[in-house]
Amino acid sequence: MRVFLCHEPPARDVGGDWIPWSVLRNYSSASAKEKARRSPVCERTELLEVLKARVKQLQAGNGPEVTANKQELSLLGNDKLQDPLRSEVAPSPMEEPPAPWGREKSLSRPSSWAEKLKKEMYIRQLKVERKLSLAASQLTLKDQVKAKPKGKAKAKSKTKKSQKIPKTKVAPAWNQSQAGSRSTYTHGKLRVATGKEGVKAQGPRRVREEKDNNQQKILQQTIQSNLQCFLFLQQPEEAERFLLLYHSSPSKRRLLDVNAYNIVMRSWARKGCVQRVKWLFSLMESVGMRPSLGSFTAALEGLGRSQAPPQAVWRCLQQLKNNGFHVDELFQKCLFEEDEKEMVLRAIRIVQPDYQLPPSPSPQTCKSSLLQDFYSKERTVSYPKLDFSVQELQKRFQQQLEMELNSTVTIESVESTKPLTPQTLKARKLLGTLRSQWHSSILQALQKSKHSMSKLRMAPGYNTLYPYLCLLPDEEYVAIMMQILNTLSPQGESLAVLARELGSKVYNRYITQQKLRSRQLEKVQAVYEDYIHLLAKDSQPDEYLPREYWEKLVAESGFGPSLNLRDCSWPYMLLMRLGMHLLELLVQTVKVPRNILNPRLEPKLIPVLYHVYSFHSSWQVGLIKPHPIFSQIVSDAAETLLTFNSSAIPMLCPPVPWTSPHFGAYILNDTKLMRFVDGVIQHQLLLEQCPPVNLHPVLDALNLLGNCAWKINQPVLDIIISIFNDKGNEKLDIPPPISEAPKPPVAPGNSSTWSKSHKHELLLYKKKTAEMHSLRMDALYKLSIANYVRDKVFWFPHNMDFRGRTYPCPPYFNHLGNDVTRAILLFAEGRPLGPKGLDWLKIHLVNLTGLKKKNALQERLEYANEIMEEILDSADHPLTGRKWWMNTDEPWQALACCMEIAKASRSPDPAAYISHFPVHQDGSCNGLQHYAALGRDLIGAISVNLMPCSVPQDVYSAVAQQVEEFRRKDAEQGVKIARVLQGFVSRKVVKQTVMTVVYGVTRYGGRLQMEKRLKEINEFPEEYLWEASHYLVKQVFNGIKEMFSATRDIQHWLTESAKLIAQSGRTVEWVTPLGLPVVQPYYRSRSTVLNCSMQHLSVKSSNSNQKPDTVKQKNAFPPNFIHSLDSTHMMLTALHCLRQGLTFVSVHDCYWTHALTVDIMNQICRQQFVALHSEKILQDLSEFMLEKYCSPGRETRAPWQKKLMEQLSNVPKTGDFNLKEVMDSTYFFS
Repeated sequence: MRVFLCHEPPARDVGGDWIPWSVLRNYSSASAKEKARRSPVCERTELLEVLKARVKQLQAGNGPEVTANKQELSLLGNDKLQDPLRSEVAPSPMEEPPAPWGREKSLSRPSSWAEKLKKEMYIRQLKVERKLSLAASQLTLKDQVKAKPKGKAKAKSKTKKSQKIPKTKVAPAWNQSQAGSRSTYTHGKLRVATGKEGVKAQGPRRVREEKDNNQQKILQQTIQSNLQCFLFLQQPEEAERFLLLYHSSPSKRRLLDVNAYNIVMRSWARKGCVQRVKWLFSLMESVGMRPSLGSFTAALEGLGRSQAPPQAVWRCLQQLKNNGFHVDELFQKCLFEEDEKEMVLRAIRIVQPDYQLPPSPSPQTCKSSLLQDFYSKERTVSYPKLDFSVQELQKRFQQQLEMELNSTVTIESVESTKPLTPQTLKARKLLGTLRSQWHSSILQALQKSKHSMSKLRMAPGYNTLYPYLCLLPDEEYVAIMMQILNTLSPQGESLAVLARELGSKVYNRYITQQKLRSRQLEKVQAVYEDYIHLLAKDSQPDEYLPREYWEKLVAESGFGPSLNLRDCSWPYMLLMRLGMHLLELLVQTVKVPRNILNPRLEPKLIPVLYHVYSFHSSWQVGLIKPHPIFSQIVSDAAETLLTFNSSAIPMLCPPVPWTSPHFGAYILNDTKLMRFVDGVIQHQLLLEQCPPVNLHPVLDALNLLGNCAWKINQPVLDIIISIFNDKGNEKLDIPPPISEAPKPPVAPGNSSTWSKSHKHELLLYKKKTAEMHSLRMDALYKLSIANYVRDKVFWFPHNMDFRGRTYPCPPYFNHLGNDVTRAILLFAEGRPLGPKGLDWLKIHLVNLTGLKKKNALQERLEYANEIMEEILDSADHPLTGRKWWMNTDEPWQALACCMEIAKASRSPDPAAYISHFPVHQDGSCNGLQHYAALGRDLIGAISVNLMPCSVPQDVYSAVAQQVEEFRRKDAEQGVKIARVLQGFVSRKVVKQTVMTVVYGVTRYGGRLQMEKRLKEINEFPEEYLWEASHYLVKQVFNGIKEMFSATRDIQHWLTESAKLIAQSGRTVEWVTPLGLPVVQPYYRSRSTVLNCSMQHLSVKSSNSNQKPDTVKQKNAFPPNFIHSLDSTHMMLTALHCLRQGLTFVSVHDCYWTHALTVDIMNQICRQQFVALHSEKILQDLSEFMLEKYCSPGRETRAPWQKKLMEQLSNVPKTGDFNLKEVMDSTYFFS
């Protein structure tokens, strides 16, 4: 995402990519001036004209009704009327609504007026869908706001034209949306049949329709978010009024779907107002909208709460049946909150006293051929337990819940506490006083802002931010703003980043309140109390997977709310707008006396935060920077407390198991199963459409990784903290404090007389200082969190990216971190070393040093035994001894391993020594391993250790030798650059490029990598850098092509397929061998302008309503496909390790377990790699894509499609490498 300053709103060109400014302004907040300009009279006038035109049209066929309505219409001319919409269509809550279920006039038989209105609305909508894009609707909307006199004529002409459509073409009113889409699709097929011209004509139209649909979805989501707010605030009147603002306008009404009406129905049903629900039913039917299961759930809830007569319930159930639904579906397909389920059941039992809830569906078993044995119920399997009692786990659950309920956690910083000088004490007292004043000022400004908005909210199109500022207590909004202020870096932060963070914090707290209000938390607590019996060592059940046991307990619990909340996510632009509003309040309100540090200055209040601009590349970016006075006070106060969101801290109890894309990980914190870029939602849609049973393997693997308990390696942590507080050590990857930064350049005179070189030096100084601050803070956060949990056992809940690669949810401190963070982590569970465990620890140590990479395992073990004296010295005297550990590739992990080896070797029986230490096994250039296996490439397989060998093969050295051979031949033929490169072609020079070729690096990127490596060689002549790097990258690609011929063929096939798919206007999708659906989220980014008083933000975001980015789709497909295979291999290994009772975690292609179980993990790892690549992976991919992109119903005559079919059908041929050889390859993972 990129944000830049936009001085003027973008052009409102409806044919272009911009969302018209007027539309943005209508569906989000507007400036005060804009609101003042809008006149409610204008909108009433236009509504009056449209309704008068409609009355004239219907007069002949419906005399009495029209007369009655003409009398009502005359009231609309009165400017004093507060809400014209309610007078026309909405009776007040105290008035009698039309046609209740229990009376003579049934909802299923609306009046002739309603029938005609319904038919007309359907015809109009169908016509709009066929002939107009959303842009035209937006122009209509703009005209309505301006209230031009043309409105009347347009309404008349539209009505006349719509009457010309033959009645036979009109679908039943209850089925309007389906009929509309079906007729559009049919017309599409007819066009295809007419020939190539038809295809060309339809292409742009289809893309435009898709854009329209996506824009409409975003606006629909915004409307529903507003209605959800009113539901949460228990304001059904406000929800209804907001709904009617859209319902009353034909062009706006198309933004409403059945879910919008359902939300308002639910808000009335909660109060037992059945008649309002019935009236909303009639309102829906009057515009041809078919009620959904959710509509009937709301109706029955209201009937249940109001103890309705049997006849009313019977009519409602009869209508449900007439609409093609079954009563059981209410409980099988709908989500419930609070006591809604009980109320629906109470209503049904009024007429069916013996009705019982339908039984829960029997659990489905995953049918994946890769996991038939794993999910087989033929033999009972006992899964491993955690080393905790039920009581201990219950206590830990309560601690975690308390932390999440507080939303934030404040912990002690590890920075050494300096002696409290008078200056420090004075600064802390001053800061405390200022924060107290700022708190009061922000609270006052927020309340004033809300009061202003509440006055404007009675006007049509009122500021939609108001309900979002009422969701939480005012104090919580202030606490969120103060948290942002307290954590702001002296260098400042992007306006967009801060706005997003503020909006997200409000949303997360709202979701927490939603879970509390819906009583979902109560149910989670009850289920979790039973669930921990599966994990605890002193409890019985052990034959279930965590997901299976949780699902079983939920099914048995019967009543109460659903654990999955109804979707109430906020659109990205809404989050940004809310965040910007809070940020503006913060910037305008927080002030400090100018003379607070220097009494000689005048006592004038100045802002603490400044809005400034900076350039990132060619984009102008808005920044919020703190005033130096504030930064100085904070620096002098040297506070030792840090505040984090509770989701940034590791969990203190085992995570809630993932059971669906919406539920798992934390108890309260909202977590997505799949990470995604802001504004991109297609991954979530794919997961929701995927049959739940297909996701079981992925969910079970994530649960296994999350259930691994951890603890802190305290001796190593204490050494790291001591160095951190003693000016750091860059060689050991511990960043020094800012005080160690180089001094700023000194130049004579003022800045206007500085030379270019001086300005450049100052720029470099500022850049270096910013980098040092960033690295220091990152290390401070990691070490402080580690220190906070130093005496605790903790867990890392996991989720994944769109390719299936897994990640711990806590962002700062986790096992995916650098050498420092990995060194201070230990398994909480200890296991004896066993006969080979000590040897594995020694081999692991040598691997960490980076030495002996080309040596056999036995030689590495012998080397470790030779240097035992150094190992023991490092363990005993890490900072005062010979410091051997400091000169290794991974010094901190090496030190931790030295300490473990020392303890084990000195114990009476090393085999019985209980070790908590994780031992790693790394794949050998894992991406190329998957390519070689896919292509059964014999030479490639040997190079990446798929074939058994006495010593490890080094693919980087092999490529370097190949490139040297090419260079030697060229030098003999007189090529000058080949001669210049003599003696400079080495493993180090080619390694990065070879490693990244598999992940799609281009020749351009490879040349830059080569240039960087050559620059590091002091002896290499600088004038030949460009030519030499250009030559070398060409030879590396040639070398890889020669060594990995099948790999390059597969890569080319994947790239060309993706290119053709993207050129057809589609995104590349596939399904992993474990059943996970994948879609590449790369689109041509487009700007949406956010109008705020501080500045206009142009938010660049990739979204599914844009065309795919062909270049990114093409280049990213090969590496993403390989990543999806390596994640599949990891998950298969994880699941089978669980079945064998092993502790297992991974860092992508690096697998961790206890020293005792390394051999078992190695065997499982190889078995699963062979099993995975024994599947017809490329053939299955080809068949999936042919069906998805070239199926018979999809424009089979288009030339591009024939080319794509040909490309996808031409699967690369494979070599004759025997996959089973992997089973005996020692260095495949080592």
